[in-house]
Amino acid sequence: MIGVISYLVFFATMASILAIAVLGLNLQWGNTGLFNGGVAAFFGAGAYGTLLLGGLPQAERLGGFALPYLLALAGGVAAAALLAWVVGRCTLHLRHDYLAIATFGVAITFENVVRNAEWLFGGAQGLRGFEKPFQDLLGAGLSYNAVFLAFVLIVLAGVYRFLERLVASPFGRLLRGIREDETAARSLGKAPAKVRLTAFVTGAAIMGLSGGLFATFYGFVSPQDVLPILTFQIWAMLIVGGSGNNRGAILGTFLTWAVWTLSGWALSRFAPLEMQLYTGSVQYILIGSVIVGMLFWRPQGLFPERLLIAKSTGNRAGSGRTGRLET
Repeated sequence: MIGVISYLVFFATMASILAIAVLGLNLQWGNTGLFNGGVAAFFGAGAYGTLLLGGLPQAERLGGFALPYLLALAGGVAAAALLAWVVGRCTLHLRHDYLAIATFGVAITFENVVRNAEWLFGGAQGLRGFEKPFQDLLGAGLSYNAVFLAFVLIVLAGVYRFLERLVASPFGRLLRGIREDETAARSLGKAPAKVRLTAFVTGAAIMGLSGGLFATFYGFVSPQDVLPILTFQIWAMLIVGGSGNNRGAILGTFLTWAVWTLSGWALSRFAPLEMQLYTGSVQYILIGSVIVGMLFWRPQGLFPERLLIAKSTGNRAGSGRTGRLET
């Protein structure tokens, strides 16, 4: 029974961490129409930044400043935001598939840099030597993981609340206006380039927060954690849930992560031994199939975006009454 509870805590923690990254992508793509193919780079920047700032000093590499945890986590978020600002300044004049290709190249570049820069990122061995916050007080078992899950859920709820308010604000309506017709927004005196950059940096910072929590949970990060498959996993979660809907993004994350973990367990338990060697490849095919299948079957996702449109509710002159129609 304890083992089942421990696994459920682990599952919920990982799903919640990934849900934060999916919310960041939803701000970029679902609300602004920015096709970010470099999710893994911004996730990784947050993870590596957190461990570099909060890890223990090591003679063979730079970093390891042993900063307080929340300060290190904030530094990881800032690292992801700074990377996004540089990338955004260089690429946001591109559109659609060109932007996707450029940002995907950023993710490939980031993975190669952290794999080869041993003096800073630890190379293929990754970064270690990170003491989990309050582990001495809570212990290293189920009690610590349960408390950390509660912390992650609080962060997830805070990010969700922030984005819900943002989307409902005039700035959120401006994001959707630029997504639908940038030329019309510009004709109204808006500055789409600045707005797109703001949304891109904000979404990447949220991804960096997710990466920092991931690095905290494991106390370790390596180039294997920022492979391009991570980008496709997070995209699959958003597509399944429904872009433009923050609640759908969270539910899609939990559903897709459940399919991912269940498929890994089923392959390791029931597949022939010679096939188990290719479990990872089979799961990659599964993620691709989920994306393609959802785009054919239900491109709007399981929980589509709900728009509120002002509409007259009466034909009587002078009634002055308006209503809202959900679509």
